[in-house]
Amino acid sequence: MSKVEIGIRFASLFGAACFVLGLHFMNSPATARRGNQLSAFGMLVAVVAVLIGVGDSQGAAHMNATRWGVLLAGTLIGGAYGLYSARTVQMTNMPQLVSLFNAVGGGAAALIAVTEYHLDPHVLAGTATATVLDIVIGGVTFSGSVLAAAKLQGYLSKPVSFAGSRLASGVVALAAVGGGVWIVAGAHNQLVLLGVVIAAVLFGVLMVLPIGGADMPVVISLLNAFTGTAVAMAGFVLGNVILVIAGALVGASGGILTKLMASAMNRSVLNIIAGGFGTGAVGTAAVEGAGGPVKSIAVDDAALQMAYASKVIIVPGYGLAAAQAQHECRELGEVLEARGVEVSYAIHPVAGRMPGHMNVLLAEANVPYDQLKEMDEINSEFDRADVALVVGANDVTNPAARRPGNAVSGMPILDVDHAKSIIVVKRSMASGYAGIDNELYTDPKTSMFFTDAKKGLASLVTATKTLVG
Repeated sequence: MSKVEIGIRFASLFGAACFVLGLHFMNSPATARRGNQLSAFGMLVAVVAVLIGVGDSQGAAHMNATRWGVLLAGTLIGGAYGLYSARTVQMTNMPQLVSLFNAVGGGAAALIAVTEYHLDPHVLAGTATATVLDIVIGGVTFSGSVLAAAKLQGYLSKPVSFAGSRLASGVVALAAVGGGVWIVAGAHNQLVLLGVVIAAVLFGVLMVLPIGGADMPVVISLLNAFTGTAVAMAGFVLGNVILVIAGALVGASGGILTKLMASAMNRSVLNIIAGGFGTGAVGTAAVEGAGGPVKSIAVDDAALQMAYASKVIIVPGYGLAAAQAQHECRELGEVLEARGVEVSYAIHPVAGRMPGHMNVLLAEANVPYDQLKEMDEINSEFDRADVALVVGANDVTNPAARRPGNAVSGMPILDVDHAKSIIVVKRSMASGYAGIDNELYTDPKTSMFFTDAKKGLASLVTATKTLVG
């Protein structure tokens, strides 16, 4: 082994160590930025190591000016677009960007396996297994993630199912598995490989089509786990250890997160994939809710309630993200704190469109990390809260979840209705993704402040400053 090869091995090991430590730092919002930076540095080291390996005497035999040009052009274009996306994407569009990144990762991993098989169809049995798994998982991830991004963007907001959809899913799954087994058994046939690719892509589409918006956070997490697994398989195909380690880390962490997210909704992952829970918001008149009349509140009354409260819990939801009102939310919290009010933020695991959406949104607005309370921690505090301010959160606050027989039955919720007074900032009485009315809105303790989240929070800040200084 040459000195260059030894250096590349050590660089790969260093990059893998950066990934592990970076993932560890991401356990806490306070260190997540450092973890992201460390992981990015590890990836830079890994990419440089690969380029050095390609340019080494052994790899250089397969390279020419054209291939170098394609490689460098792809690196520059991809890096430039990634930088542009990271700097310009709105926080409300982050879930779509994550889904597209999942699609790119899974698709790239599948293409590696297809290319390797095309160049050398006479692969060993072990490599053939990794190749098939890479193609199947990567293909499902690619098409499923693209469709998930389209759903999140609103192009296809409702679950889509048709007669025989599950039968079709079963058929394409059997086709993918059957073709894969044939290849592993020693069949050297490009048409069989093409059939496996088509079946995997179709299965990804059929898997995500019937899934509703309420389940999208879990789906994104699941597809992220698929991406990591596909990348790990690509590492086995190429014999690249750092790809195996990086993919395994993403796959394992994504799998754990998927399980946690599914548990937060009190549903199994299989039930989510087969379900179709969530139909998209449906507008209804802002005068009557499920079970009785709705009480409105003026901005001045709402401001006075919170200004003279001892404890206020703010409950953010997707409506906050859609209105990009995170900065106004933080400002309101600061104004209340200046008056001696204890302010906390209640974070439901599936509030928003992706895992951790509310945490990222509020952290971007510089809300102190110690004020962000997860559901299990904050629920016991609602009983002593004078005011619970709900901003654009719907299904995750619906008391109907405690009763059987409806779309959110059994889903753990934030116990907002335990607060002494409840103020809901919402544009209308539209239902959430579960498609049912929120019983919280007709609670005698609840007052509705019908307005856009950004304008409403800004007006509450102004009213508080004007009325009580």
